[in-house]
Amino acid sequence: MTQPLVIAQISDSHLFGDVQSKHCGVNVYQNLLLTLNQLSNKAKLDYIIFTGDLSQDHSEASYRLFSEAIRQANISVPVLFIPGNHDEVCLLNKHLKGKPFCGQRLLDLKHWQLVLLNSKSTTPAGRVQQASFDWLGQVIDPDKSQLVFMHHHPIDVGYFIDRHGLENKTEFWQHINKFASIKAIACGHVHRALTVFNERAASANVSQVPLYTCPATSIQFDPNQEGVSALPIGPGYRLFYLAAQGQLSTDTYTID
Repeated sequence: MTQPLVIAQISDSHLFGDVQSKHCGVNVYQNLLLTLNQLSNKAKLDYIIFTGDLSQDHSEASYRLFSEAIRQANISVPVLFIPGNHDEVCLLNKHLKGKPFCGQRLLDLKHWQLVLLNSKSTTPAGRVQQASFDWLGQVIDPDKSQLVFMHHHPIDVGYFIDRHGLENKTEFWQHINKFASIKAIACGHVHRALTVFNERAASANVSQVPLYTCPATSIQFDPNQEGVSALPIGPGYRLFYLAAQGQLSTDTYTID
């Protein structure tokens, strides 16, 4: 029996150029190291997808620290990445290169396609551009299953981060709904592990496309606050298990 692909999603490291700096009282660099060390000890792991917001202070040093942390943790599987609203694409591409980093936006595998969509805009909110939708239409293989990764959340989650969610949600789902082979959307940005559903169509005979959000490696947001505030919860990540027949399952992990 074919073993499922195992994909780790990490997100929202919010690093500073100084390893001692804290975000909401939390040393986010140390939290990233804890997360990477746990992933490096996984017996079965095929890919890591980082879904953005590497930097908190926009410093080049923060990108360098992320790259060094990945290598120091002896991560050997390919690490793919997309920008978050805090990130500079040029600095991601400058420092996240060479093994194990992989700059591809599409992994076209035997039974699955992993699709990385850029939702970064000129504001903290997100927007997927028409060129990305056009590209999506060109690369989707209907004979395979797809898992789509992005930074911003395309469904509201009910707390302050919705002010900075995906601006063109309706347009996004209009395009996603064209492809029955897309199994799920995975995003960062919300700093919590949630499962939210968006109906593909009103018909009860059409399956729903779940949105899986990723716990952050930095801090987990308190949804009862009107701004950024950290819950007393450690860093986390999400694992996806992708079966050859198109089934998808997922778990989230928090490190105490």
